Amino acid sequence: MRSLFVVVSYFSADSAESVNEASSTEAHSSDGAASRIHVTAEPASEPDKAGAARPASYKWAILALALGGFGIGTTEFVSMGLLPNIAGAMTVSEPTAGYVVSAYALGVVVGAPLIAALTARASRRTLLISLMVAFTIGNAATVFAPNFGLLIAARFISGLPHGAYFGVAALVAAHLAGPRNRAKAVGQVLLGLSVANVIGVPMATWLGENMGWRAAYLVVVIVGVLTLVALIRNLPALSDMRVTDPITELGALRRPQVWLTLLIGVVGFGGMFAFYTYINTALTSLAGLSVGLVPIALMLFGLGMVVGNIVGGVAADRNVPLAIFVGLLGTSAVLLLFSLLVQITWLAMVLTFFVGICGSSMVPALQTRLMDVAEDAQTLAAALNHSALNIANAAGAWLGGAVIAAGYSYRAPSVVGVFLALAGIVVLGLALVTQRSGATQRG
Repeated sequence: MRSLFVVVSYFSADSAESVNEASSTEAHSSDGAASRIHVTAEPASEPDKAGAARPASYKWAILALALGGFGIGTTEFVSMGLLPNIAGAMTVSEPTAGYVVSAYALGVVVGAPLIAALTARASRRTLLISLMVAFTIGNAATVFAPNFGLLIAARFISGLPHGAYFGVAALVAAHLAGPRNRAKAVGQVLLGLSVANVIGVPMATWLGENMGWRAAYLVVVIVGVLTLVALIRNLPALSDMRVTDPITELGALRRPQVWLTLLIGVVGFGGMFAFYTYINTALTSLAGLSVGLVPIALMLFGLGMVVGNIVGGVAADRNVPLAIFVGLLGTSAVLLLFSLLVQITWLAMVLTFFVGICGSSMVPALQTRLMDVAEDAQTLAAALNHSALNIANAAGAWLGGAVIAAGYSYRAPSVVGVFLALAGIVVLGLALVTQRSGATQRG
């Protein structure tokens, strides 16, 4: 209860997480204490001398970054719907085919910190283009993999650029948009991931089922090539973005606030994945939804994620901790309602939409908070956010499966999600308490 009280009281500070145009600000708490938050994502108020960051054109750069997110989101989630097809073509069991999902997730978890640290000195523009090249090659290797072993390797390679791409893209978007709109810009980049669940995944899945599973990944390769063209044409040189070095980036791992923010994502976001992993069976066995209508429910969830990213980005520009708190509290409330009312079919569908909104709304705020608390090690911290979310994916799915295996019904994963989201609030409270304590000691 103390953590919850601190979270709520913290929000009375009007400028708790705001950032001024000098790239640092005094964030005043209600008792007058102040903590300095360093942010290296300065506004691009001047046109990039190397060529393209004009105020009217930076949105095209963000759109190009979001297109890459669309491709990444499509390849990440399409495998789940094509496991039977992959298993049949590769003559393996469906559980064994599931290793393609695990291999990709492992690539994300491993690649995000390694790439972010090792490429700290690289130009942000060059790095983003290189990451998209690696992503496209990995998916091309998936298309042409001759056997299951090489398919697993290809999926691992495809996952390696995932976290680093989103991390660097978030920093670039924040830099181009300026401090007043940075979280909104981060949300717009992440919007590509959400739109993939509405358009990319269903389209690629349909192609995979009707033209062979390799056709689904061929779509991703095409999106990767289009993204490369868009990045080359629209990304400015970004020569005014400060680069660091591997030692500096690894310094993020010494900051407790970075770990606490990552833990908020792992615990709190895991609640949404506990729900989402078993939504198909929950809706058909409890809500009485026909199998043919399940894709509509999944599309509603994806649309909710789109709305959540937009709303969450705007909210985080106003107050980052409040945006995280509301997202977690909303997730726990909606999941509780779903567990209680799932047998009312139309209401279960509506609540599925709202789970998508609440769950995804906190992602731009988490990304922004990591950029703040990492100080001069923002690249690694921003990339680690996607490692944390993939761990949340795995942990939420495992815990949801564990309660089902223990004999509980398919409404139980949603109850697990309630407790995970509430646990995320506790971690957020701890993070704010320790941040304020550290600021007071420095003051």
